[in-house]
Amino acid sequence: ILLMTLTKSWFEDWFSSPYYHQLYLKRNKKEAADFIDKLIAYLEPTPGAYMLDVACGRGRHSIQLASKGVDVSGIDLSENNVLDAKKSENDHLHFFKHDMRLPFWINYFDYAFNFFTSFGYFDTQRENNNAIRTIAQSLKPNGTLVIDYLNVHYAENHLKPQSSIKINTVDYHITRWHDERFFYKRIVIDDKKSEAFLQYHEKVAKFSLGDFMEMLSFQQMQVQEVFGDYAFSPYNVNTSPRMILIARKRIQNAVKKVNEQ
Repeated sequence: ILLMTLTKSWFEDWFSSPYYHQLYLKRNKKEAADFIDKLIAYLEPTPGAYMLDVACGRGRHSIQLASKGVDVSGIDLSENNVLDAKKSENDHLHFFKHDMRLPFWINYFDYAFNFFTSFGYFDTQRENNNAIRTIAQSLKPNGTLVIDYLNVHYAENHLKPQSSIKINTVDYHITRWHDERFFYKRIVIDDKKSEAFLQYHEKVAKFSLGDFMEMLSFQQMQVQEVFGDYAFSPYNVNTSPRMILIARKRIQNAVKKVNEQ
């Protein structure tokens, strides 16, 4: 049997793979829809507000957001994902192939979202800072950012070293581990329709609430609220499965003075 290990940046290949979408995105659509409903009820955006979905994948969250009477743009590094998402485009829903580490539209959006731990993939802190900068710069003054990230302490305590999942004709064998800086995952795929095994890897940074507050503060973003799950329960560093941050872009002093005159 031929074992193929894919050698590009892991997220470039893995997130474009149909196996990724089969493994992860056949999730409970109702849970995702309920989360968007709750999020919109919390944020109370004005009709027609401009929203940015960063690392939008095939656009499932973007599509749900656009159904709420707002204008949504989704960006993703994967050309395959964007081409698939574009099938759902309309006058209020747009998708673009774009690397979150590079600047996008400046001072344009009222809200920006980063769902489903779609951050912390990069090898260097500079790249992470660049991604935060891109998102912050895309927001208008007083704009709101929502980051949905794993809770490091909970993930450490609930890490399952090995598991196997069978979906249709495909067997997924997953190994998980971590060190001081990252969570790692190795996914070996045995597709009965293929003569080869595929092997992918994931790596996600162990960012704490303090880490995010520091990164965001450097880009003039201030954390307003932190929730611990998709039901918007209060965040607890030990028991919350998620870390959902709501941050706001500070209005610069000069802008404040002009508005107060």
